[in-house]
Parts: sequence; structure tokens; C-alpha cells
Amino acid sequence: MSNWMQTPETILRRLEWTVLRRLDGVLHGDYRTLFRGPGVDLADLREYQYHDDVRHIDWNVTARLQVPHVRVFNEDRDLTAWFLLDLSPSVDFGSGQVKKRGVEIDLVTILASMLTHHGNRIGALFYGGDVDTVIPERTGRRQVLHILRRMLDRPEASQAAPTRLQDLLQTAFQVIRRRSLVFVVSDFISMPGWAKPLAQLAQRHEVVAVRLYDKLEMELPDLGVLVVQDAETGEQLFVDTHDRLFRRRFAAAAARREESLRSAFRDAGVDALELATSDSIMDAVLRFAELRKVRQRLAAGGTMPRHVEQS
Repeated sequence: MSNWMQTPETILRRLEWTVLRRLDGVLHGDYRTLFRGPGVDLADLREYQYHDDVRHIDWNVTARLQVPHVRVFNEDRDLTAWFLLDLSPSVDFGSGQVKKRGVEIDLVTILASMLTHHGNRIGALFYGGDVDTVIPERTGRRQVLHILRRMLDRPEASQAAPTRLQDLLQTAFQVIRRRSLVFVVSDFISMPGWAKPLAQLAQRHEVVAVRLYDKLEMELPDLGVLVVQDAETGEQLFVDTHDRLFRRRFAAAAARREESLRSAFRDAGVDALELATSDSIMDAVLRFAELRKVRQRLAAGGTMPRHVEQS
């Protein structure tokens, strides 16, 4: 059933039964650890005990007292998260029954529910032709439903000027003052110029780029002569997909675009979560959980797992 034919309450209940309950089992309901805040405060010093992390040894105190001492921290569990949502015309594309916008709605609903489960605050910025909606951060189920309702109430975007994702990122840099977990949810089909503001945003916040895509954007099947329409401008073009050379050029251009995107994410220092219209939302959230664990391990001075380094 299309998301536009459902109420926010219906969508949330469906996802609670089909995804969130299963995630509770896999993650053991440990959303608090998954979404803990970025800050730590020094609470105390005590003598080193077996199994203590040696990275927390205070060497100055240890040298002065001649007995190993470790620092004890109070972790900041309070987290603020923001969703920067690209709702431009291209996210209304999907080669099957599911469009990128439908995937975006489900993922935001799940992550927002997980975040607010333990009192974390969430806010959102919406981008159509420009940044037209700012929802201040609040907590609770009502806030999840409010963001979901505002997403559902928006009609499919009409073709207009090409997307300028940098406008969304620059606005977020001005609006979001407190260090936060920021999800940039977009297909990143945009005019150039967004990579630098993404890097600037990542210097202040922990940023996750959620890249939406459809398999038909990567490789064209042999379907004969088709009318292809630019989702951003509405421009139409006849193409012969039976032409093997044309399909190869299309796939090569898509591969170059992929490499450019991944390079931009790496250079900006952001985690990237790729999500196709055919993917399982459950698997996507589990991939995000793995990204969070790796990020927390690195923040604590650990090393990146080999399987993540090679991905």
C-alpha cells in the first residue's frame, strides 16, 4: 500500500510490528547505547582494576602516586538528532512499486522512533525547491508523528529548477547550533557544490549521509525505445535501450557518478548508508547500527574492523 494512502498512525504501527519489534530482538532493545550522546565528563579517579581499559589510565596521577589510576567518566546520554530531508522531484522515482520517497518515509519513521524511545530529541528540515520547513527539535512519539504527517502532507514535487542540496546543508549549519547526530537523507541528484558544505557540517556534527537510489539509475535493461524524463527538470528524451553501446555508456556514467559520490563522502569525513528502493529497511537499520558501533569505537581510540575497512 502506498504511504500516501495511509495515516501517520497507521504507518508507525505497521513499522512497530514489522521492523521495530524485530530490531528489539536483534539489538536487545539497546537503543540507549546505540544513540548515546557524544560528550563525556570526568567524574572521578580510582585505582586501576583488572579488566579496566588501559586507555583510561591517568599517567600523571599514576607517576605521582606510584599506583596505576584510571579516569572514570559520566557519559552524556542526551542526544539531539536532525533529519535533513531531500523531497525534491527526483525522490519520487521508483522503477517498481516502491519509490525513493516511500523508502525515505519508512527509514525516517524507524530512526525517529528509535531515537525518541529513550528521550532523545529530534528535529527536521525539508527541502523541495528550497528549504521550506523547519521542525524544531522535540522528543516523544507525538514528534515522530508530527514529522511523519508533514512528510505525508507534501504533494509530489513538481519539476522546477535543479536541486541545490548545498542550500539545505548551509541552512542546517545555521539552524543546528548544538552538536547533533545529523542524517542527510537524499538521492544526491543535485547541482554541484554540496560537498564543501557537507564537510563543514561534519566538522561541527556527527553526520550520516543516507543515499537513496533505484537500480534502474545504475543500469538500463534492454527494453527497446523508451522515453526517459529528467526527474528534476521534466526534460524528455527518446533513447534506444536495445543499443548495447548506449547501455554501456549509461552504466559507465553511473559508475563514475558513484565513485564521485563516495569520494565526496570520504573527503567530508561522513558515514554513508546506501539504501535502494528494493532493499530491506531492517537490513539498512542494522547496517546503520554497525556504522554507529564503529564510530563509537574510533571515538574511544580503537581501530576500525577489517570488514569495515574493506567495504
